[in-house]
Amino acid sequence: MTDNIGLYIHIPFCLSKCGYCDFYSFVPDEGTMNRYLDALLKRTDEYSAVINCPVDTIYIGGGTPSVFGGERISHLIEKIRSCFSVTPDCEITVECNPSSVDEKLVKALREAGANRISMGIQSAVTSERKSLGRLSDSQQAKQAVELFRANGFENISLDLMLGLENQTIDTLDESLDFILSLDTKHVSAYLLKLEEGTPLFEKRNSLSLPDEDAVCELYLHTVKRLRENGIFQYEISNFARPGFESRHNLKYWNDEEYLGLGPSAHSFLDGKRFYFERDFDGFLNGKKPKDDGFGGGEEEYIMLRLRLTNGVRFDEFQKRFGKAFPDSIIKEAKNLMKYEVITLDKSGIRLTENGFLLSNSVIAELLF
Repeated sequence: MTDNIGLYIHIPFCLSKCGYCDFYSFVPDEGTMNRYLDALLKRTDEYSAVINCPVDTIYIGGGTPSVFGGERISHLIEKIRSCFSVTPDCEITVECNPSSVDEKLVKALREAGANRISMGIQSAVTSERKSLGRLSDSQQAKQAVELFRANGFENISLDLMLGLENQTIDTLDESLDFILSLDTKHVSAYLLKLEEGTPLFEKRNSLSLPDEDAVCELYLHTVKRLRENGIFQYEISNFARPGFESRHNLKYWNDEEYLGLGPSAHSFLDGKRFYFERDFDGFLNGKKPKDDGFGGGEEEYIMLRLRLTNGVRFDEFQKRFGKAFPDSIIKEAKNLMKYEVITLDKSGIRLTENGFLLSNSVIAELLF
Protein backbone atom coordinates (compact mmCIF):
# COMPACT_ATOMS: atom_id res chain seq x y z
CA MET A 1 0.00 0.00 0.00
CA THR A 2 1.17 3.54 -0.73
CA ASP A 3 2.07 6.00 2.03
CA ASN A 4 -1.19 7.96 1.63
CA ILE A 5 -4.55 7.13 0.09
CA GLY A 6 -7.45 9.13 -1.27
CA LEU A 7 -11.03 8.72 -0.08
CA TYR A 8 -13.99 9.11 -2.43
CA ILE A 9 -17.56 9.34 -1.08
CA HIS A 10 -20.43 9.02 -3.55
CA ILE A 11 -23.59 10.99 -2.76
CA PRO A 12 -26.27 9.54 -5.10
CA PHE A 13 -28.78 12.38 -4.78
CA CYS A 14 -29.95 15.13 -7.15
CA LEU A 15 -32.84 17.58 -7.25
CA SER A 16 -33.48 16.42 -10.81
CA LYS A 17 -31.72 14.27 -13.39
CA CYS A 18 -29.83 16.05 -16.18
CA GLY A 19 -30.53 14.75 -19.67
CA TYR A 20 -26.93 13.63 -20.34
CA CYS A 21 -26.07 12.11 -16.96
CA ASP A 22 -25.68 8.37 -16.41
CA PHE A 23 -24.09 8.60 -12.96
CA TYR A 24 -25.92 6.70 -10.26
CA SER A 25 -28.31 9.18 -8.62
CA PHE A 26 -31.96 9.82 -7.80
CA VAL A 27 -34.21 12.36 -6.04
CA PRO A 28 -34.28 11.61 -2.28
CA ASP A 29 -36.38 12.57 0.73
CA GLU A 30 -34.99 13.59 4.12
CA GLY A 31 -35.41 10.14 5.64
CA THR A 32 -33.53 8.50 2.78
CA MET A 33 -30.62 10.94 3.17
CA ASN A 34 -30.47 10.32 6.93
CA ARG A 35 -30.37 6.56 6.44
CA TYR A 36 -27.63 6.97 3.87
CA LEU A 37 -25.55 9.08 6.24
CA ASP A 38 -25.85 6.35 8.88
CA ALA A 39 -24.69 3.74 6.33
CA LEU A 40 -21.69 5.87 5.30
CA LEU A 41 -20.67 6.38 8.92
CA LYS A 42 -20.85 2.63 9.52
CA ARG A 43 -18.78 1.81 6.43
CA THR A 44 -16.22 4.45 7.41
CA ASP A 45 -15.80 2.66 10.75
CA GLU A 46 -15.45 -0.72 9.06
CA TYR A 47 -12.73 0.33 6.60
CA SER A 48 -10.78 2.44 9.08
CA ALA A 49 -10.22 -0.75 11.08
CA VAL A 50 -8.24 -2.31 8.22
CA ILE A 51 -6.62 0.76 6.60
CA ASN A 52 -3.77 2.20 8.61
CA CYS A 53 -2.20 4.71 6.23
CA PRO A 54 -3.05 8.44 6.21
CA VAL A 55 -5.72 10.02 4.03
CA ASP A 56 -4.44 13.08 2.13
CA THR A 57 -7.38 13.70 -0.24
CA ILE A 58 -11.14 13.46 0.34
CA TYR A 59 -13.52 13.88 -2.59
CA ILE A 60 -17.27 14.05 -1.97
CA GLY A 61 -18.90 13.61 -5.37
CA GLY A 62 -22.15 12.53 -6.91
CA GLY A 63 -24.86 13.09 -7.86
CA THR A 64 -25.08 16.46 -6.18
CA PRO A 65 -23.49 16.42 -2.71
CA SER A 66 -24.79 19.93 -1.95
CA VAL A 67 -28.31 18.41 -1.94
CA PHE A 68 -27.14 16.21 0.95
CA GLY A 69 -26.79 19.39 3.02
CA GLY A 70 -24.01 21.05 4.97
CA GLU A 71 -24.91 19.43 8.28
CA ARG A 72 -24.71 15.87 6.94
CA ILE A 73 -21.52 16.56 4.99
CA SER A 74 -19.96 18.12 8.10
CA HIS A 75 -20.92 15.08 10.16
CA LEU A 76 -19.37 12.82 7.52
CA ILE A 77 -16.09 14.76 7.39
CA GLU A 78 -15.95 14.79 11.18
CA LYS A 79 -16.39 11.01 11.21
CA ILE A 80 -13.63 10.55 8.64
CA ARG A 81 -11.28 12.66 10.75
CA SER A 82 -12.07 10.60 13.86
CA CYS A 83 -11.55 7.27 12.08
CA PHE A 84 -8.61 7.95 9.76
CA SER A 85 -5.32 9.78 10.10
CA VAL A 86 -6.17 12.79 7.93
CA THR A 87 -3.11 14.83 6.96
CA PRO A 88 -3.04 18.52 7.95
CA ASP A 89 -2.86 19.58 4.28
CA CYS A 90 -5.60 17.19 3.15
CA GLU A 91 -7.40 18.36 0.00
CA ILE A 92 -11.14 18.12 0.76
CA THR A 93 -13.33 18.61 -2.32
CA VAL A 94 -17.12 18.88 -2.36
CA GLU A 95 -19.08 18.89 -5.62
CA CYS A 96 -21.89 21.44 -5.72
CA ASN A 97 -24.64 22.58 -8.05
CA PRO A 98 -25.36 26.34 -8.05
CA SER A 99 -29.09 25.64 -7.59
CA SER A 100 -28.47 24.02 -4.19
CA VAL A 101 -25.90 26.46 -2.79
CA ASP A 102 -26.81 28.88 0.01
CA GLU A 103 -24.94 30.64 2.79
CA LYS A 104 -25.80 27.97 5.37
CA LEU A 105 -24.23 25.26 3.20
CA VAL A 106 -21.12 27.32 2.42
CA LYS A 107 -20.45 28.18 6.06
CA ALA A 108 -20.98 24.57 7.15
CA LEU A 109 -18.52 23.27 4.55
CA ARG A 110 -15.94 25.85 5.54
CA GLU A 111 -16.26 25.01 9.24
CA ALA A 112 -15.94 21.30 8.43
CA GLY A 113 -12.59 21.95 6.74
CA ALA A 114 -13.56 21.59 3.09
CA ASN A 115 -11.08 23.60 1.03
CA ARG A 116 -11.95 22.85 -2.60
CA ILE A 117 -15.23 23.22 -4.48
CA SER A 118 -16.10 21.62 -7.81
CA MET A 119 -19.15 23.18 -9.41
CA GLY A 120 -21.10 22.21 -12.50
CA ILE A 121 -21.52 25.23 -14.77
CA GLN A 122 -21.44 23.30 -18.10
CA SER A 123 -22.30 26.45 -20.08
CA ALA A 124 -23.03 30.13 -19.53
CA VAL A 125 -25.42 30.15 -22.49
CA THR A 126 -29.06 29.85 -21.40
CA SER A 127 -30.20 27.78 -24.37
CA GLU A 128 -27.32 25.31 -23.93
CA ARG A 129 -27.99 24.95 -20.21
CA LYS A 130 -31.68 24.30 -20.82
CA SER A 131 -30.90 21.65 -23.42
CA LEU A 132 -28.87 19.83 -20.74
CA GLY A 133 -31.63 20.13 -18.13
CA ARG A 134 -29.66 22.38 -15.79
CA LEU A 135 -31.79 24.06 -13.13
CA SER A 136 -29.73 27.21 -12.51
CA ASP A 137 -28.75 30.08 -14.79
CA SER A 138 -25.33 31.70 -15.14
CA GLN A 139 -26.24 34.44 -12.66
CA GLN A 140 -26.91 31.82 -9.96
CA ALA A 141 -23.57 30.22 -10.79
CA LYS A 142 -21.81 33.56 -10.43
CA GLN A 143 -23.51 34.24 -7.11
CA ALA A 144 -22.54 30.78 -5.84
CA VAL A 145 -18.88 31.30 -6.76
CA GLU A 146 -18.86 34.73 -5.12
CA LEU A 147 -20.47 33.31 -1.98
CA PHE A 148 -17.85 30.57 -1.70
CA ARG A 149 -15.06 33.07 -2.29
CA ALA A 150 -16.45 35.49 0.31
CA ASN A 151 -16.26 32.64 2.83
CA GLY A 152 -12.61 31.83 2.20
CA PHE A 153 -12.75 29.29 -0.64
CA GLU A 154 -10.01 30.12 -3.12
CA ASN A 155 -9.72 26.73 -4.82
CA ILE A 156 -12.84 26.57 -7.01
CA SER A 157 -13.15 24.33 -10.06
CA LEU A 158 -15.82 24.81 -12.74
CA ASP A 159 -17.10 22.23 -15.23
CA LEU A 160 -17.52 23.08 -18.91
CA MET A 161 -19.10 20.88 -21.58
CA LEU A 162 -18.07 20.80 -25.23
CA GLY A 163 -20.01 19.53 -28.21
CA LEU A 164 -23.42 20.73 -27.02
CA GLU A 165 -26.42 21.15 -29.28
CA ASN A 166 -25.95 24.21 -31.54
CA GLN A 167 -22.70 25.10 -29.75
CA THR A 168 -20.29 27.23 -31.80
CA ILE A 169 -16.95 28.91 -31.18
CA ASP A 170 -18.87 32.11 -30.38
CA THR A 171 -21.12 30.49 -27.77
CA LEU A 172 -18.14 28.61 -26.35
CA ASP A 173 -16.30 31.93 -26.00
CA GLU A 174 -19.28 33.28 -24.08
CA SER A 175 -18.89 30.44 -21.57
CA LEU A 176 -15.10 30.79 -21.43
CA ASP A 177 -15.37 34.54 -20.88
CA PHE A 178 -17.79 33.87 -18.03
CA ILE A 179 -15.48 31.29 -16.42
CA LEU A 180 -12.42 33.52 -16.77
CA SER A 181 -14.28 36.51 -15.30
CA LEU A 182 -14.67 34.56 -12.05
CA ASP A 183 -10.89 34.11 -11.61
CA THR A 184 -11.37 30.36 -11.79
CA LYS A 185 -8.44 28.24 -10.57
CA HIS A 186 -9.40 24.96 -12.24
CA VAL A 187 -11.53 23.96 -15.23
CA SER A 188 -12.76 20.51 -16.23
CA ALA A 189 -13.83 20.53 -19.89
CA TYR A 190 -15.66 17.41 -20.97
CA LEU A 191 -16.90 16.35 -24.40
CA LEU A 192 -20.62 15.58 -24.37
CA LYS A 193 -21.15 11.85 -24.64
CA LEU A 194 -24.60 10.42 -25.28
CA GLU A 195 -24.84 7.57 -22.80
CA GLU A 196 -27.33 4.80 -23.47
CA GLY A 197 -30.34 5.02 -21.20
CA THR A 198 -30.25 8.81 -20.80
CA PRO A 199 -32.93 11.20 -22.17
CA LEU A 200 -30.45 12.81 -24.56
CA PHE A 201 -29.55 9.43 -25.98
CA GLU A 202 -33.20 8.73 -26.68
CA LYS A 203 -33.44 12.08 -28.53
CA ARG A 204 -30.13 11.67 -30.36
CA ASN A 205 -31.63 11.57 -33.86
CA SER A 206 -33.35 14.93 -33.40
CA LEU A 207 -30.41 16.80 -31.83
CA SER A 208 -28.37 19.39 -33.74
CA LEU A 209 -24.97 18.35 -32.40
CA PRO A 210 -21.66 19.59 -33.85
CA ASP A 211 -19.93 17.08 -36.11
CA GLU A 212 -16.62 15.45 -35.20
CA ASP A 213 -14.47 18.13 -36.85
CA ALA A 214 -16.41 20.91 -35.10
CA VAL A 215 -16.02 19.19 -31.72
CA CYS A 216 -12.26 18.93 -32.29
CA GLU A 217 -12.17 22.64 -33.09
CA LEU A 218 -14.12 23.45 -29.90
CA TYR A 219 -11.69 21.36 -27.83
CA LEU A 220 -8.53 22.87 -29.29
CA HIS A 221 -10.01 26.37 -28.96
CA THR A 222 -10.67 25.70 -25.26
CA VAL A 223 -7.08 24.52 -24.72
CA LYS A 224 -5.76 27.66 -26.42
CA ARG A 225 -8.04 30.16 -24.64
CA LEU A 226 -7.37 28.73 -21.20
CA ARG A 227 -3.61 28.55 -21.80
CA GLU A 228 -3.54 32.18 -22.93
CA ASN A 229 -5.17 33.08 -19.62
CA GLY A 230 -2.79 31.12 -17.38
CA ILE A 231 -4.91 27.98 -16.98
CA PHE A 232 -2.80 25.11 -18.28
CA GLN A 233 -3.84 21.66 -19.42
CA TYR A 234 -2.46 18.87 -17.24
CA GLU A 235 -4.84 16.04 -18.24
CA ILE A 236 -7.03 15.32 -21.25
CA SER A 237 -10.03 17.14 -19.77
CA ASN A 238 -8.50 19.13 -16.92
CA PHE A 239 -6.82 22.53 -16.70
CA ALA A 240 -5.46 24.49 -13.75
CA ARG A 241 -3.51 27.49 -12.67
CA PRO A 242 -0.12 26.31 -11.32
CA GLY A 243 -0.57 24.69 -7.91
CA PHE A 244 -4.32 24.14 -8.27
CA GLU A 245 -4.33 20.75 -10.00
CA SER A 246 -6.77 18.27 -8.43
CA ARG A 247 -4.62 16.19 -6.10
CA HIS A 248 -7.38 13.61 -5.66
CA ASN A 249 -7.94 13.02 -9.37
CA LEU A 250 -4.19 12.82 -9.91
CA LYS A 251 -4.28 9.70 -7.75
CA TYR A 252 -6.43 8.01 -10.39
CA TRP A 253 -4.18 9.04 -13.27
CA ASN A 254 -0.98 8.19 -11.39
CA ASP A 255 -2.46 4.75 -10.60
CA GLU A 256 -2.28 5.36 -6.86
CA GLU A 257 -4.54 3.87 -4.21
CA TYR A 258 -7.91 5.11 -3.01
CA LEU A 259 -11.04 3.92 -1.21
CA GLY A 260 -14.49 4.62 -2.61
CA LEU A 261 -17.64 4.40 -0.48
CA GLY A 262 -21.21 4.45 -1.77
CA PRO A 263 -23.20 2.67 -4.49
CA SER A 264 -21.22 2.75 -7.78
CA ALA A 265 -17.99 3.84 -5.99
CA HIS A 266 -14.77 2.09 -7.03
CA SER A 267 -11.63 1.37 -5.00
CA PHE A 268 -8.01 0.39 -5.59
CA LEU A 269 -6.25 -0.95 -2.49
CA ASP A 270 -3.39 -3.40 -1.95
CA GLY A 271 -3.15 -4.02 -5.70
CA LYS A 272 -6.81 -5.05 -5.96
CA ARG A 273 -9.78 -3.25 -7.49
CA PHE A 274 -13.35 -3.57 -6.21
CA TYR A 275 -16.58 -1.62 -6.38
CA PHE A 276 -20.00 -1.25 -4.82
CA GLU A 277 -22.85 -2.07 -7.18
CA ARG A 278 -25.42 0.53 -8.22
CA ASP A 279 -27.69 -0.75 -5.48
CA PHE A 280 -28.75 1.79 -2.86
CA ASP A 281 -30.65 -0.63 -0.61
CA GLY A 282 -27.83 -3.13 -0.88
CA PHE A 283 -25.32 -0.54 0.35
CA LEU A 284 -27.63 0.40 3.24
CA ASN A 285 -27.96 -3.24 4.20
CA GLY A 286 -24.22 -3.90 4.30
CA LYS A 287 -23.81 -5.65 0.94
CA LYS A 288 -20.15 -6.34 0.24
CA PRO A 289 -18.35 -4.79 -2.75
CA LYS A 290 -17.64 -6.84 -5.86
CA ASP A 291 -14.14 -7.92 -6.79
CA ASP A 292 -12.83 -6.23 -9.96
CA GLY A 293 -9.51 -8.00 -10.37
CA PHE A 294 -5.96 -6.84 -9.89
CA GLY A 295 -4.72 -3.32 -10.63
CA GLY A 296 -1.51 -1.39 -10.86
CA GLY A 297 0.13 -3.38 -13.66
CA GLU A 298 2.41 -1.95 -16.33
CA GLU A 299 -0.18 -1.54 -19.07
CA GLU A 300 -2.71 0.04 -16.73
CA TYR A 301 -0.10 2.46 -15.41
CA ILE A 302 0.97 3.48 -18.93
CA MET A 303 -2.64 3.89 -20.07
CA LEU A 304 -3.53 6.15 -17.12
CA ARG A 305 -0.34 8.21 -17.21
CA LEU A 306 -0.80 8.93 -20.92
CA ARG A 307 -3.91 10.90 -19.96
CA LEU A 308 -1.57 13.44 -18.36
CA THR A 309 0.32 16.09 -20.30
CA ASN A 310 3.47 14.87 -18.53
CA GLY A 311 2.83 11.41 -19.93
CA VAL A 312 4.98 8.47 -18.89
CA ARG A 313 8.46 9.25 -17.57
CA PHE A 314 10.94 6.45 -18.11
CA ASP A 315 12.71 7.03 -14.78
CA GLU A 316 9.42 6.84 -12.84
CA PHE A 317 8.45 3.65 -14.69
CA GLN A 318 11.85 2.12 -13.82
CA LYS A 319 11.46 3.05 -10.15
CA ARG A 320 7.93 1.65 -9.92
CA PHE A 321 8.41 -1.63 -11.80
CA GLY A 322 12.14 -2.25 -11.41
CA LYS A 323 12.68 -2.59 -15.15
CA ALA A 324 13.26 -0.47 -18.23
CA PHE A 325 10.31 0.83 -20.22
CA PRO A 326 9.30 -1.75 -22.88
CA ASP A 327 11.17 -1.39 -26.19
CA SER A 328 8.12 -2.63 -28.07
CA ILE A 329 6.09 0.38 -26.95
CA ILE A 330 8.92 2.79 -27.78
CA LYS A 331 9.08 1.28 -31.26
CA GLU A 332 5.34 1.75 -31.76
CA ALA A 333 5.57 5.33 -30.43
CA LYS A 334 8.20 6.10 -33.07
CA ASN A 335 5.80 4.86 -35.74
CA LEU A 336 3.02 7.10 -34.43
CA MET A 337 5.13 10.26 -34.25
CA LYS A 338 4.62 10.92 -37.97
CA TYR A 339 0.91 11.48 -37.25
CA GLU A 340 1.77 14.17 -34.66
CA VAL A 341 -0.20 12.45 -31.91
CA ILE A 342 2.80 11.53 -29.74
CA THR A 343 6.08 13.06 -28.66
CA LEU A 344 8.96 10.81 -27.67
CA ASP A 345 12.31 11.81 -26.19
CA LYS A 346 14.85 10.38 -23.78
CA SER A 347 12.72 11.32 -20.75
CA GLY A 348 9.44 9.68 -21.81
CA ILE A 349 6.33 9.51 -24.00
CA ARG A 350 3.51 12.08 -24.13
CA LEU A 351 0.40 12.63 -26.20
CA THR A 352 0.07 15.89 -28.11
CA GLU A 353 -3.09 18.04 -28.09
CA ASN A 354 -4.19 16.25 -31.26
CA GLY A 355 -3.26 12.96 -29.61
CA PHE A 356 -5.62 13.70 -26.73
CA LEU A 357 -8.48 13.98 -29.21
CA LEU A 358 -7.68 10.42 -30.33
CA SER A 359 -6.42 9.16 -26.98
CA ASN A 360 -8.33 5.86 -26.91
CA SER A 361 -7.12 4.90 -30.37
CA VAL A 362 -3.54 6.06 -29.81
CA ILE A 363 -3.21 4.25 -26.47
CA ALA A 364 -4.71 1.10 -28.00
CA GLU A 365 -2.12 1.24 -30.80
CA LEU A 366 0.67 1.53 -28.25
CA LEU A 367 -0.42 -1.18 -25.87
CA PHE A 368 -2.41 -3.79 -27.76
